[in-house]
Amino acid sequence: MNLMNLMNTRTCAAAVVVAVISLLAGPGESQIPNPESQAAAGTRGQQPVLGYDDTPMQPNGRWRIHDSRRPQPSLVTPGSMSSSPTAAPSDAIVLVGEGDDLSAWQNADGSKASWAMKNGVLETGKGMIHTKTEFTDLQLHVEFATPSAVKGDSQERGNSGVFLLGKFEIQVLDSYRNPTYPDGQAAAMYGQYPPLVNASRKPGEWQAYDIVFTAPRLARGGTLDKPAIVTVFHNGIVVHNATPFWGPTAHKKIEPYTPDTAKGPIALQDHGNPVRYRNVWIRAINGYDSAT
Repeated sequence: MNLMNLMNTRTCAAAVVVAVISLLAGPGESQIPNPESQAAAGTRGQQPVLGYDDTPMQPNGRWRIHDSRRPQPSLVTPGSMSSSPTAAPSDAIVLVGEGDDLSAWQNADGSKASWAMKNGVLETGKGMIHTKTEFTDLQLHVEFATPSAVKGDSQERGNSGVFLLGKFEIQVLDSYRNPTYPDGQAAAMYGQYPPLVNASRKPGEWQAYDIVFTAPRLARGGTLDKPAIVTVFHNGIVVHNATPFWGPTAHKKIEPYTPDTAKGPIALQDHGNPVRYRNVWIRAINGYDSAT
C-alpha cells in the first residue's frame, strides 16, 4: 500500500469512528457547544467577538460597557433543584402561579397580557409584559428555563430579562457553554456587572433567581441620594452581594437616575427566544418595626 492509499484509509476510518460516536451520544449534551473547542476553532480562523471595544467606559473607569476583554466568570455547578415549584410564602404576591392566571400582568401599552400560559408555565411572546402593581423595596423569586434545543450563540440563545421597577435588568440567558460579553451573561446586572460566578444549568432545565432589591432614593430636586442596590442568588449561589446600580440598565449605555426610577413594575422581556417562566412571586420589604 503506498503512502497516499494509507492516508486515505486512515481518514475514512477516523470519519467512521466520529460518526459512530455521534450516533451513540444521541441528542442532548453532545449538541451543546464547548467553549474550549470554539476558542480553538477561533485560533484557526477568525476569533469570535464576544463584546464591544467602542462603547462608553463604565463610571469606575475599569471596563467598557459590554467589554470584550472583561474576564469570564468562573464556573460553579449548582446543587439539584426540585422538579416541582416550591410554595410561595404566605405574605407573597403570586405573579405566576399554578393556574393560567395572567391577571397580574399587562402589555407595555396597558392592554391585556398576550403571552401564552398553560399549566402554570408562562412562555415569552411578543413584546414585554409588566405587572400592574408598582413596587419599591422587594424580594423576588423567579424560576425560568431556556430552550432545551440549542439554537444560536452569545446573546441569541435563550435571551430574556427580569426588570426590577421596569428599569434595572437582571439578564436571563442560556449561559451554559455559551460565552458572551460578561456583563450580558445570565444573572448579570446588564451592562454593568457580570455575576460573581456562572451558576447556569443546562439548557431546558429549570433555574431560579432570588433577588433582594432596594429602590433608589432621590432628593426633592430629583438628585440621587442613594442608588438602587441588589443582591442576587442564581440557583442558590450568590452572584451579586449588595451591589449598587450605576443607573437604569440599557444596551451599550447606562441611563441616568431620574425621579421615575424610584418606583415601578416588574417586567419580563421578549428578546425573540422562547423562554419559559414559572413560580414567580414577590414580597414587599418594609422597615424594621413597620406596621404590616
